[in-house]
Amino acid sequence: MVPAQLLLSQAVHGRGGYDSDFSDDESGEKSDQRNKRTSNEDALLIKPFQKVKQVKVADRQIAAEQWDREEARNRRFHLIAMDAYARHKKFVNDYILYYGGKKEDFQRSGASDKTDLDVVRENYRFLWKEEDAVDMNWEKRLAKKYYDKLFKEYCIADLSRYKENKFGFRWRHEKEVVSGKGQFSCGNKHCDEKEALKSWEVNFGYMEYGEKRNALVKLRLCPQCSCKLNFHHRRREVKPNKKRQRTERNSEEPKSKKSRLSHSEKRRSKRNKQKDQVSSDDSDDFDNDPDDSEEQDVPSDADFWKGPLQETDEKSREEEFDEYFQDLFL
Repeated sequence: MVPAQLLLSQAVHGRGGYDSDFSDDESGEKSDQRNKRTSNEDALLIKPFQKVKQVKVADRQIAAEQWDREEARNRRFHLIAMDAYARHKKFVNDYILYYGGKKEDFQRSGASDKTDLDVVRENYRFLWKEEDAVDMNWEKRLAKKYYDKLFKEYCIADLSRYKENKFGFRWRHEKEVVSGKGQFSCGNKHCDEKEALKSWEVNFGYMEYGEKRNALVKLRLCPQCSCKLNFHHRRREVKPNKKRQRTERNSEEPKSKKSRLSHSEKRRSKRNKQKDQVSSDDSDDFDNDPDDSEEQDVPSDADFWKGPLQETDEKSREEEFDEYFQDLFL
């Protein structure tokens, strides 16, 4: 039990339950004003870019969304830092971990891969015509561009199956033209002979895209390869022109013949001088008898009625030489 004297003293000093109502109201109003002032000051001190402090603990859903957002940001940074191949491998591994499977299922098959050489082989033509240049796609244009770079004067031949009467021909490329293969050396694919070469014309028949075609091609072959080419029947040999042979013969004539010709020319010049002297004597006689010469030159009236004058055909220099040589060889 509390003694009575203590209760009285507490009541007197205002420490018990006997306080006045007026004192409580004044103290409450002062505390409210202080709280308002502090709240206003805090509002003034808050910066516009500063986040509001959350006094309460966030919900589980909000925390999960924030965590997912941070994870997505980090994952995006990692993907951007990777190259294309590493990114592809990561996606494949994630797919296998999530859905299951094997890495062999994701390996690309190279069966349908084609290089430029494969495209040229599929669309190549031995001879391109105007009809073949219609509806050109990129593959045909590539083959046509390769065809335009080839040299089509002489061919390179494959005579490995000559006993079956089967031959392969192709045009020459730049390196073969520079080295002289097919023109100054044997045109056989497996032969490099450079002496006693002969030129041949061959009617090359071949099948191309289900169509039979022919082409007249030229070859330069050595005697042994020429026998292989003409194993079944003889082809047409291309020989140089006669004019070229004549010029070559004239260039190969010895100097003794030229000296003989010079002596004969000197004799002819002497004879021509003697003829000029004789003609000068005749002209002197003609000057002495002018009336006789005028009578001989002027035609008579009967000559006009015989018919028109006959025009003499003048022969060219080449025709005269041909007649001269024909008389020699007869």
